[in-house]
Parts: sequence; structure tokens; C-alpha cells
Amino acid sequence: MSDDFQQRGGSPWGTPPGGNGGNGSGRGPNPPDIDKIIREIQEKIKKFLPGGSTSGGKPVILAILILGFIWLASGLYRVLPDEQGVVLRFGKFVKTTQPGLNYHIPFPVETVQTPKVTKVNRIDIGFRSERDSGFSSGGGVADVPQESLMLTGDENIVNIDFSVFWVIKDAGNFLFKIQDPEGTVKAAAETAMREVIAKSEIQPILTEGRSKIEVETQDIIQNILDDYESGIQITQVQTQKADPPDQVIDAFRDVQAARADMERSKNEAEAYANDVIPRARGEAAKILQAAEAYKKEVVAKAEGEASRFVSIYDEYKNAKAVTQERMYLETMEKVLADIEKVIIEKNAGSGVVPYLPLPELKKKVTN
Repeated sequence: MSDDFQQRGGSPWGTPPGGNGGNGSGRGPNPPDIDKIIREIQEKIKKFLPGGSTSGGKPVILAILILGFIWLASGLYRVLPDEQGVVLRFGKFVKTTQPGLNYHIPFPVETVQTPKVTKVNRIDIGFRSERDSGFSSGGGVADVPQESLMLTGDENIVNIDFSVFWVIKDAGNFLFKIQDPEGTVKAAAETAMREVIAKSEIQPILTEGRSKIEVETQDIIQNILDDYESGIQITQVQTQKADPPDQVIDAFRDVQAARADMERSKNEAEAYANDVIPRARGEAAKILQAAEAYKKEVVAKAEGEASRFVSIYDEYKNAKAVTQERMYLETMEKVLADIEKVIIEKNAGSGVVPYLPLPELKKKVTN
């Protein structure tokens, strides 16, 4: 091939008409020797093949290419909707990825962890259910006094059981910032609850104050975990039980019953007072108004009598005889108004027989 190649001017197509180099001058550059280049590449490949032979080189190269493709394809990974991808490069945290199809540099350069970030985890404090204790018989709950007994702000002891619910909000911090996530959440929750209970009195803890305690405890736990950069979100704190210690619970219930009786009696007394006091005030106001009216009536009557006496006195001074006669007649009219009477003329003479109707008077007395 090389002799014939040289005879045709170094070109596989021969020398074109009008010159040796195809440009008419005879001095054009010769094209590269393709066969020589291929031989040089084959010689270099033989150095890397077992036995220095190229007879089995093509299958080996193909196998290497296939393995390389498989290795590169192994970098594809899928993050489910309830997961978050955490990419590690030589064991060091690099980034987090969201749900969907993602890619990382294949092993051993980078690896991926996909923890569940929407799963709600629960930690019980102050008690253990049989599920947590490992017993098979269902329904029982074991109390843990060293966790549940707490001192209140009014120096009482309360036995409180509660549960903490949490999820992962940052998978990178969750995996690498804290060593024991569950233990950290439990310790923070117990610390927060003791702080809140220490500021509260026992009465609202046992009755209507539980919701407020749960909210305050949740806020404190979240602040502690955020300071740790734990990547954990507290979703709820739920109080399961809040009672006095078992040793004094009967006495405490008696105290509570006595306090309830006292409140009931107090409420009944207040209701009676609210009923009696307004009525008494109304009666007092009525009496005061009646007295005021009587006062005005007596004063007005007295003033009227005084005015009448003054007017009569003025007339008496002007006509004494007539005034005396009129006063006498008015007085007799008042005195004899309701008396049965018989009037006899003084100068009638002896021809008038006095008559006293005794039977009629007797009838009137009987009636």
C-alpha cells in the first residue's frame, strides 16, 4: 500500500492534472499518513493490555466503557415526596436536595442519605407504654417518677405526663449537628416543662391552665433545639396527665372537694346577697320616699291650718259675734254629724210630749 501510495504522489486519489500537489505548483504539503497514526495508537494501547497483544483489545475496551457508563449512571437517585436528600462528599455534608430525580458524583466520591422528613415522631416523658417497654400484653402504661414529678411555683409537687411530637425540618443539620436526636428532644422537653411548671401554681396546672403550659413548653423546646441547630421542628406538646403524687392524691382530692364546697357555698351566699340586698335597698328607698311624702303632707297641712287660722283670726277681729256664731255652728256640725238626734224647740210649750225611740235605738245597736 505504501509503495503505490508514494507512486501516486502521497495521495490516495493520485496526482491531479496539472501538478504534483493539486495546486499547479508542485510544492503543496502532503496530507497526514492515516495508517501511521492508527499504528501509533495501537502501539500505545498494547502497552496497557495484558500480554502486549491487540487481538483481544476491542472487547476489553468495550467492557471498560460499559462499566464506566454504569458507574456514571449510578449517580442518579430519587428523593421521594416525604424525604429530603443529603449529599455527602467523602463523608462530609455538601448540600440537601428536594424531592424528585437528582444526580451526584457516584460512589466512592459522593453518597446520599434520604431521611423521612414528614414522618411525625413521638417521645413520651413521664410514662412508658407497653409498646415502648417491650411487653406484649396491650393497654398498660408504666409511670416514670424521675421524669414526671415536678415542683410547682407554690411549692407543691405535681405528677405530669406529656408527649412531644416532632418532624425533621433540615435533614443536613439533623444528621450531622446532633449525635442523638431523640435523646436531645427528650432532654430539651423535660427541661422546658420543668421551667414552665416552676413558674405556675398547682391549681391551674390541674384544671384550665394546661393549654397555656403546652404552648409555653413548645416554644421553649423549639428555642433550645434551634440554638443547637438540630434541624428539628416541634409540632405539638400534649399533656397526658397532671395529678398530685400518688402518695397524697386521696388527701389532695379531699382538699379539692372541700375547696369546691367552699366555692359552692360562697356562690350561694353571693346569690342570696344579690337577691336580698337589692330588695332591701328597694324597701329602704320606698320607706324614704313615703316618709318624705308624709313629711311634705304634714308640713303642707300644717301650713294650710296656720293660714286658715290666720284668716279666721283676721275676720274675727273685724266681726267677733258673727265669727263666733259661725265657728260654733261649724264645730257643732262636725261633732253632731254622725249622731242620731232630736231637736226640740225650747219655746214649744208643754203641749209637746218628749219621745225617746228606744226600740229604734236598740235595733241600730244590734245592727
